[in-house]
Amino acid sequence: MLTPSQAVAPGDPTQPHAVIIGSGFGGLAAAVRLGARGYRVTVLEQLDAPGGRGYVHRQDGFTFDAGPTVITAPFLFEELWALCGRRLADDVDLRPVSPFYRVRFHDGTSFDYSGDAEAMRREVARLSPSDVDGYEQFLQASEAIYRVGFEQLGHVSFERWTDMARVLPDLLKLEGYRTVWGLACKHVKNEKLRVVLTFQSLLVGGNPFSTTSVYCLIAFLERRFGVHFAMGGTGALVRGLVGLIDGQGGRVRCGVSVQEILVEEGAACGVRLASGERITADVVVSNADSAWTYRHLLPAQHRRHWTDRRIERARYSMSLFVWYFGTRRQYPDVAHHTISLGPRYRGLLDDIFTHKHLADDFSLYLHRPTATDPSLAPPGCDTFYVLSPVPHLEAGVDWQSRGEPYRAAIARRLSETLLPGLESEVISSLMLTPQDFQDRLSAYKGAAFSLEPVLTQSAWFRPHNRSEEVERLYLVGAGTHPGAGLPGVLSSARVLDAVVPHARDLPRRVSHPIQEGLAHVRPA
Repeated sequence: MLTPSQAVAPGDPTQPHAVIIGSGFGGLAAAVRLGARGYRVTVLEQLDAPGGRGYVHRQDGFTFDAGPTVITAPFLFEELWALCGRRLADDVDLRPVSPFYRVRFHDGTSFDYSGDAEAMRREVARLSPSDVDGYEQFLQASEAIYRVGFEQLGHVSFERWTDMARVLPDLLKLEGYRTVWGLACKHVKNEKLRVVLTFQSLLVGGNPFSTTSVYCLIAFLERRFGVHFAMGGTGALVRGLVGLIDGQGGRVRCGVSVQEILVEEGAACGVRLASGERITADVVVSNADSAWTYRHLLPAQHRRHWTDRRIERARYSMSLFVWYFGTRRQYPDVAHHTISLGPRYRGLLDDIFTHKHLADDFSLYLHRPTATDPSLAPPGCDTFYVLSPVPHLEAGVDWQSRGEPYRAAIARRLSETLLPGLESEVISSLMLTPQDFQDRLSAYKGAAFSLEPVLTQSAWFRPHNRSEEVERLYLVGAGTHPGAGLPGVLSSARVLDAVVPHARDLPRRVSHPIQEGLAHVRPA
């Protein structure tokens, strides 16, 4: 549990001050990296506890991770602990999950997707014997994309169009002009297998039928590093990161909302809170949604690139309907991660992304963390969440009236398939709708993953990590380069090492220390 404390002294007031807006994984990682480079860091979070989309709900003895549950590329977390002279394993127990996902098709057949090369060949052969060689070719293509798209470019700032021009030959060679679906279709013929190889793009907010095939790197990323889960829930990683910031002398303030990024002489110089309080800073880093940052936090007179019109006309990811629930019984046959597909794939995604229509059918991601960590539920019980991709708020759905009927429809579907008798077994329940993504998490249009990851909104075309608008303003998180997902947002914080000067090299513009007595948050 996180509690306020005044026990640890603040950082040295002579150090340059970095203010970070938002305590999602991108913001917390940025705080650790800047703290390691000599900055005195203050993280500002509007919720009552840190985490952002990684917030933790505790209710009726159940622990519900609000957001990211698929942990890949654990070395990105290990880097953060190493910067503080510690080991990730000192604070967080990561456990491998196998299978990575159990994909359940609408006809009741299933496919266990794992990191075991031989087991995967057997699964592919069981589904479509003629596609085994094609599957191996797809994985080789995924590795080639990973080597360039993740290892070489994932933590590089695209600040000039020439940066993009330099990588275009590689992207063309790797067929980045194809979509995720298009690359899968090039290598395999079976429709079910094509779905198995493309649904992962939805986990970062992308429609596989329009998202650049660069995101096919996820397949090799998972194969190489595995899929993991943090014992105690994803919130254990949040608590661990807050502990690192605490040890650096940084501060995490919760329950404070940033109203405006302050600018003087063309440079960010601090923030103004909704309470009227002003906090001065030498640099400002926004982990808030990039569209929200520019549309609502940086006044229009300071924006030449990301104007209101451009923000409004950009393409945004889908949103999510999430139902968290606890059951009085256990379902031991249900995997940790299950993808439950509906009767339509492309048609449903067209409804969500193109037509902005809330369909009657759905595909679901079911998360059962108690498959790995039973402590997240009372004895004899199970903790779940199920999410359904839905259109963002441009669809005009009144979620106040539609939310409960939609939840009930999902409950019926689960009761008829994966969780027999579910409707009479639920003893704890909580919902998150697209409206909550906007109102609670400040996600523009309620888009759960910010800008849609199409080619024309990737790399240089995305809001830059070093703001194009004003000096000393930086962006991290899903809405900037390289994009959504835990590896993406952690990599966005890595970019800061290249674009934010070390504290000792930063010319001082602001010398006022922050107000004394600000709440400090640390793990209890």
